[in-house]
Formats: sequence, C-alpha cells, structure tokens
Amino acid sequence: MNKIRITKQFDFETGHALYGYDGKCRNVHGHSYKLSVTVIGTPIEDAQDVKYGMVIDFKDLKVIVQEEIVEKFDHATVFNKNTPHVELAHELQIRGHNVILVDYQPTTEMMLVDFAEKINAKIPKTISLHSLRLQETGSSYAEWFASENS
Repeated sequence: MNKIRITKQFDFETGHALYGYDGKCRNVHGHSYKLSVTVIGTPIEDAQDVKYGMVIDFKDLKVIVQEEIVEKFDHATVFNKNTPHVELAHELQIRGHNVILVDYQPTTEMMLVDFAEKINAKIPKTISLHSLRLQETGSSYAEWFASENS
C-alpha cells in the first residue's frame, strides 16, 4: 500500500517575550500563529472499518492537536521559566492571565520542538508525524521534519 501524507492546519494567538534578545522581540508581544501538522501512513485497508481508506480521520487529528497545542497556547503568554520574565509571568497569573512557563526560549523554532513531542506522544502508532510548520508572521515560518530529527 502507498504511503500518504495528510495535513491539518490550525490557527491560534499567542504572546511571548524573548529574554536576552537584542531586538524588539525582547518585549512582550503576540502573533497569529498558523500551525500545519502533517502525518504519514497507509490508508486503512479493512473495508469493515468506519475509517476505511483513511490514514487518520482529520477529525481525530484535530482533537489531538486541539487538546495538546491549541487549547493550551491560544491566548496564552509563553515565557522561559528560567528568565527574569518569570516575575512578570507570576504577576499576570495572579491577575487571571493564561501564562505558560517553559524550559526553553519561546521562539517559533523551539515551540515546534515542543509541539512535535506533544503530538508524537498522542498520535496512533499506525501513523507517524512527518512534519510541522509554524508560521509566525505573513512572511516568516519554521519547519520541523521527523526525518531530520530521529
């Protein structure tokens, strides 16, 4: 059977700040992110299976990414927990804001590494995460490929 890639796209709004950065992104700001998730596998061959002919139901992939990424990161502010921004993060949390503290600099690149780990842990073993693309602005994005990270 042929290997097929399928892609589902997601949109979410997230704020962040890059501590120690030498440009404007050291300030708290946000982006309208566009995440493309591509998985690869063979379509189900069992004609009795309700998912017959699918690599994975788009709806099932949507549930995984919504729960692991979008619901957590949408309208949240992400800070590296090992920077002085942690004081600001705690103040925002006290005031009821959705804050995520991570172990990494919250760049698009490092967010992709985090997202790949989260998605890989939840997708069925019958398929593989092929790639992720995270668009930060209209002209800037980063990509992650499983083949380059095994």
